[in-house]
Amino acid sequence: MPTLRDISDLIESAAPLSWQESWDNSGWQVAPLGLDIPCTGALLCLDVTPDAVAEAADAGLNLIVSHHPLIFRGLKQIVDGPGATPQVKAVTDAIRRGIAVYSSHTALDSAPAGPSRWLADRLGLGNLSILDPSTAPGADHGLGLVGDLPAPLPLTRFAALVQDVYGGPVSFTPGPDPAAEVVRVALCSGSGGEFIPAALAAGADAYITSDIRYHDLLDWGRRIILADTGHYESEICTKSIFSAIISEKFPNFALRMSRSERSPLLEHVQD
Repeated sequence: MPTLRDISDLIESAAPLSWQESWDNSGWQVAPLGLDIPCTGALLCLDVTPDAVAEAADAGLNLIVSHHPLIFRGLKQIVDGPGATPQVKAVTDAIRRGIAVYSSHTALDSAPAGPSRWLADRLGLGNLSILDPSTAPGADHGLGLVGDLPAPLPLTRFAALVQDVYGGPVSFTPGPDPAAEVVRVALCSGSGGEFIPAALAAGADAYITSDIRYHDLLDWGRRIILADTGHYESEICTKSIFSAIISEKFPNFALRMSRSERSPLLEHVQD
């Protein structure tokens, strides 16, 4: 049975912590019993919530592997009780139940086989190159990708493809010519609005990312097609990526993709 440290070492072989952005907090979040104890299995999730901790505990798993860090902004106090935030509640529940939490955020985002590559493959993009390459000497990693569709698509068919791959609602700007076909596509999982100029410089007809600011849509939306996806929908694939990384080395290891997490947004409002 692998230890907790064995699992984190395996993830870091694919997504080294040195690849994370300077503002990030990838890596171990909590490990109440240390890192050298046997790992009974891992719950894979996008976000660590109290429900995720309960799900791991109920399944007898002593590790949670998440994409978003459990501890991101500094915690000034960790006090459980009725007024505790979901973040603090997840921390205290994990410690109380002896569950360790490891997060790989922008380290995984920058990995060659990270979420941007997962999405690019399902969109059918070829001739791939990194949208925002790392500036480290000899680096072959970075954020986002740009590539070409197998065949040109009108905006309506391109929109249908994006919505099918991402599995949720997507908003589109018209770009310079709504009647033009889309061939070259840039994308970045998660919030990548700052890379719109890079997508334009790469000759992309369209750029797919999430959480695009209103004024960026206004300023750039008629120079390039902007596809604004849900953040959750653009990164839920990280569960599958973690599963592939771990299963390749430990094929019989107990892995469970979280069944409790959902997008925080309602798809439909009904009476």
